[in-house]
Amino acid sequence: MRIEKNAIAGTLESSDVQVTIEPSTNGIELTIQSSVMNQYGRQIKKVVLDTLTKLEVEDAAVIVIDKGALECTLKARVECAVFRSLDASHKNVSWEVL
Repeated sequence: MRIEKNAIAGTLESSDVQVTIEPSTNGIELTIQSSVMNQYGRQIKKVVLDTLTKLEVEDAAVIVIDKGALECTLKARVECAVFRSLDASHKNVSWEVL
């Protein structure tokens, strides 16, 4: 999947995460800011990269600002940002695959 435009999903509220995705040509460029980076930084990175891989995103600049979100919330925010960048919310998305 090719990221076509900038998109944001999530908020900066406690227990949420904000994911920003932008087009890039340099592979996946991941920036993570988290209030629990010392405890869960590796897992946050893994979830983001695994989700992007599952969606077949190869080139994107991704900024994650985590405020203690659960893993399922993080995954959903990444998916939402990707789909918003493609205007996929107006198209037929194969939700059962996700």
